[in-house]
Amino acid sequence: MKATLRHGVQALLVFLAVMAPLTVQAERKLLDQVVAIVDEDVILQTELEARINTIASRLRAQGTGLPPRQVLEERVLDQLITDSIQMQMADRAGMRISDNELNETMANIADRNGMALSEFEAQLEAEGVTYNQAREQIRKEMLTSRVQQRQVGTRVRVTDREVENYLESQEARGNNGAEYRLAYIFVSVDDPSDEAEMEAAREKAERLRSEIAQGRDFREVAVAESDASNALEGGDMGWRAEGQLPSLVAPVVPDLAVGEPSPVLENNSGFHLVMVMDKRGGEQKQVIQQHRVRHILVRPSEATTDSQAEARIRDLYQQLQNGAGFSALAKEYSDDPVSGSDGGNLGWVSPGQMVPAFEQAMTEADVGEFRGPFRSQFGWHILQVQERRQKDISGEVRESEARQAIYRRKFETELQNWLREIRDEAFVEFKGEYANDAPAEEEPVS
Repeated sequence: MKATLRHGVQALLVFLAVMAPLTVQAERKLLDQVVAIVDEDVILQTELEARINTIASRLRAQGTGLPPRQVLEERVLDQLITDSIQMQMADRAGMRISDNELNETMANIADRNGMALSEFEAQLEAEGVTYNQAREQIRKEMLTSRVQQRQVGTRVRVTDREVENYLESQEARGNNGAEYRLAYIFVSVDDPSDEAEMEAAREKAERLRSEIAQGRDFREVAVAESDASNALEGGDMGWRAEGQLPSLVAPVVPDLAVGEPSPVLENNSGFHLVMVMDKRGGEQKQVIQQHRVRHILVRPSEATTDSQAEARIRDLYQQLQNGAGFSALAKEYSDDPVSGSDGGNLGWVSPGQMVPAFEQAMTEADVGEFRGPFRSQFGWHILQVQERRQKDISGEVRESEARQAIYRRKFETELQNWLREIRDEAFVEFKGEYANDAPAEEEPVS
């Protein structure tokens, strides 16, 4: 009897030992059940929950109300699908973010928030997000940004004429250099020729504006209703100089009071609302010191050792001290072929254009002085600052800002189109409870 009992206990222990891993696996599968298949990737329930928690924590910290749970789930799942498509594109292209680059980015984020890295980590923990989770999310965002720049950036071209027209329109409006912190809501239209779809989208936009005007939080509406890619950030567009406002909203933003929603704005992609969350600044001149400089370069090579290059540049320096012509020596001996053919002339040089060693020597030199020899990453130099001046570069800055603003506006439009394209072309299959609510999607015909 005892032997039979002992054998029975042993059999039970063996059974439990076999079944325990299966139970754990079953629990793991239950926790990590697949909610969507996206091409060659899957999105898990735990991944969805983690992203929802992160976004909800951020929105609460901003004081932004949360939409109903089902709405937030749908929007976050759609974002995860789009992210997955882009991450797979990054992987196929061999894109990587190094640990050093990622660590530097995290440190910069902490610094921009006025925190030490340890304080930043503690703040994340207080919001229910581990540092490693935040780090991984930043890595994905960096990869996503690179994919977008590679895929969308090639579609965007800015012409000189567009810049001229932009500056003329800005001047005509009398812009004063103010900056605006903007939030944005977008109601998209797939087919602008469909009058019924256009009217439904217009009515939705007008309804949202009415709710905001009556006190509903703009950022909460953006999270719950906006079709823009920054919806889950509360529609935050960051600070924009008046000269960098998108053309659609530029005519209305300067006249909006802080906290006032714009009228509903329309273009071919749909209907738009914008709100000024904050405002600052005014126009100031931007003056820099420029140096008209020339140089002689002796570059080490396979045929010339560094010590030989140094000896040669010192000999040239002595010749200058003895009265030799700078231009003639540069034409004959300089290893910089572009400036050398022009007597060593580099023209007017602005701060930041030269490597640090050259810029330091240039800044410290007196006008007319032969400065050197000194070493940079390119070789051995002698330079002479021929003239200095104070230069108002406000015009150049405005032109650069105009070009950037036009590029950003075009990029944002193309990005929305591209995201819609890759989403339509991807194979997406919803699983479990999400399959009941989602429209069936067919794999595109190859």
